[in-house]
Amino acid sequence: MMTKSSNLGYPRIGEKREWKKALEQYWKGNIGEQELQTELENLRLYDLKKQKDLGIDLIPVGDFSLYDHVLDTAVMFGLIPERFQHQDEKSLQTYFDIARGNKDAVASEMTKWFNTNYHYIVPEVSSETEPRLVENRLLPYFLEAKEKHGIIGKPVLLGPVSLLKLAKGYENKDFDKLVEKLVPLYIQVLQQLELAGAEWVQIDEPILATTLTEYDINVFKKVYQSIDSKLSSLNVLLQTYFESVDHYEEVVSLPVAGIGLDFVHDEGANLEALKKYGFPADKSLAAGIINGRNIWKDDLNTSLTVLETLRSFVNEDRLIVQPSCSLLHVPVTVETEYELHPQLKNALAFADQKLEEINLLTEGLNKGRQTVEKKLTDQAHCREQLWKSASRNNEDVQKEVEFWKGVEPTREQHFAKRQTIHQNFFNLPLLPTTTIGSLPQTTDIRQGRLKWRRGDWSDADYQDFVEANIKEWVARQEEIGLDVLIHGEFERNDMVEFFGEKLDGFAFTRYAWVQSYGSRCVKPPIIYGDIALTEPMTVKEISFAQSLTEKPVKGMLTGPITILNWSFVREDISEFDVTKQIALALQKEIRALEENQIHMIQVDEPALREGLPLKPKKQQQYLDEAVYAFKLATSAVKNETQIHTHMCYSEFGEIMNTIDELDADVISIEAARSHGELIADFEEQSYEKGIGLGVYDIHSPRVPEVEEMERYILRALKVLDPRQFWVNPDCGLKTRDVTETTEALTNMVKAAHHVREKVEQKSMANKG
Repeated sequence: MMTKSSNLGYPRIGEKREWKKALEQYWKGNIGEQELQTELENLRLYDLKKQKDLGIDLIPVGDFSLYDHVLDTAVMFGLIPERFQHQDEKSLQTYFDIARGNKDAVASEMTKWFNTNYHYIVPEVSSETEPRLVENRLLPYFLEAKEKHGIIGKPVLLGPVSLLKLAKGYENKDFDKLVEKLVPLYIQVLQQLELAGAEWVQIDEPILATTLTEYDINVFKKVYQSIDSKLSSLNVLLQTYFESVDHYEEVVSLPVAGIGLDFVHDEGANLEALKKYGFPADKSLAAGIINGRNIWKDDLNTSLTVLETLRSFVNEDRLIVQPSCSLLHVPVTVETEYELHPQLKNALAFADQKLEEINLLTEGLNKGRQTVEKKLTDQAHCREQLWKSASRNNEDVQKEVEFWKGVEPTREQHFAKRQTIHQNFFNLPLLPTTTIGSLPQTTDIRQGRLKWRRGDWSDADYQDFVEANIKEWVARQEEIGLDVLIHGEFERNDMVEFFGEKLDGFAFTRYAWVQSYGSRCVKPPIIYGDIALTEPMTVKEISFAQSLTEKPVKGMLTGPITILNWSFVREDISEFDVTKQIALALQKEIRALEENQIHMIQVDEPALREGLPLKPKKQQQYLDEAVYAFKLATSAVKNETQIHTHMCYSEFGEIMNTIDELDADVISIEAARSHGELIADFEEQSYEKGIGLGVYDIHSPRVPEVEEMERYILRALKVLDPRQFWVNPDCGLKTRDVTETTEALTNMVKAAHHVREKVEQKSMANKG
């Protein structure tokens, strides 16, 4: 027996987003369910064969999803929100309604998957929930791989403890009871897979990488003892990722056949624990050695050395080589990126190339380092060529970063004084209405951008097209009655990619898409060199919009932390240094907007919280650096300039101090998607700056009624002063169509006006 290779999960979207296109055709009614399932089956089988051909021994099955793997697990075990329980629990319509909402019911909450840019659907569970096995969704996938390709796949399943820890709606005291109800259902699933011939099953328990109590560890012991007692031949691989495990000794002692540990993002902690405490002789160690979250070729010499070290603690036939996490977080293949500079392309590894690296490392362990020495040398050379390139040695950028070391960026006036200045400067009404930034990216807009990129349109043609859309939507916003307008971002394909295309140090791909949420895919820029602004990025379009109206138009920028977190970032310098380079480029852009009389500027940081380290002891440094970068970008503005920011999925209460320290004049935060629960944070903590809690969920095609949005506003005003409250949607409106957007914003403005009248009447009555 020799060391095996494994994969934790493969990108489900296809090399050219075939998955996304099929789903959206189905949602539009252009194809039926059978055609959808056929297209997706063909995609799955192609991906399975590819992994087999790449030499992977343990190939995941069931990692595929029609929307989200957490939603899949919840629906499989009957954890269906009450408002959807009258529908057929096995129907595809019910599944998609939970994720996307329908005309009668709001979608389930969506939030970030740990510290990644992937979003999962939050399961809703009450103390009275009675889980049940609706159907074993893994079994058909296992049989499909076995029958069509002769692959004895490794079924992948989100574990019961993580599933409940990620859910909402129940009280902590009921956790044990809910776990006890779930475990027999998991056992049923595993027994059915065992009977079908499965040899290994991967149970993901990523919650083990967070900070847990002894109580939590005891829950894990009970759960996996119960599972182990009911299985005979099936090997359970308990998989962790994204960080080290704190309770190493207890975790590796759990009654499972294998333990999966992340040796990339653990900062050496897992390796140190293994050296200190050893590893059980009767278990397999699945070593996550290749970075599953970034796109650079691996330092294979170092990784092979780590694996050789691990082999001194683990028998070679019990060592499994794999990525650090599912490859869901990286693009499919670099082979289709024909337009990248060879020096950069040769330093990249997407999912397929990472599996090649896994296979190479496995071969090096099994046959000896000398058998792969040339490939190791060639890869090291590719990495070195990029290190030495001029793009990573821009002296002007490096001198500017050095200049700011030890300097604390600060606004000239305190917020209280700025607030008075802004009231006089902008003269806005109580409860001002606005939107977050983007407006519908219709088919016409996407096709226009494509024509320009293909060269069918000249730059002038495209600029005329963009300005025509800006003009149309400025007029539409004025007709709707918004108080603060936006230009709509029609020239922007993505809120990070757009800026990266205009900055030195960024590169862009053609097909390097990754899933963000549902069918929404993003193409993260690659930060490969030193970052510099060479000319203004947004002034032309925003100034044009401002010339069309007397109302203020917000300048719209993406903040330094979000640009960092939503990009694939170089690894040769610290992320903080990269962030400072981005912030200094944005500082120059803000100055250019001010020079063109734009004095309301929104610097969005929707990804600030998602970058928060999973371990509390690492979080404060990250937050301090985030605050510094935001202030480095924004603090040099004039007193009359009002700085806005926007955040998604923020769990505001946990980072209240940090948000306050950003010193933004107005912050808007997602609240409607979480069904208004965020408002409760303000019952516990005070916040004095301007704030807009989203009053409707933009991720759903549903248009909320005026009264529904009024309720959100009135609930917020129980804990917030009307003078600080702004009325806005949860997020940007890029993914919505024109009719939905117009109707929803019209209702939002009506709701704001109704509440404004009530507040003013109450104020007059109090004065009387």
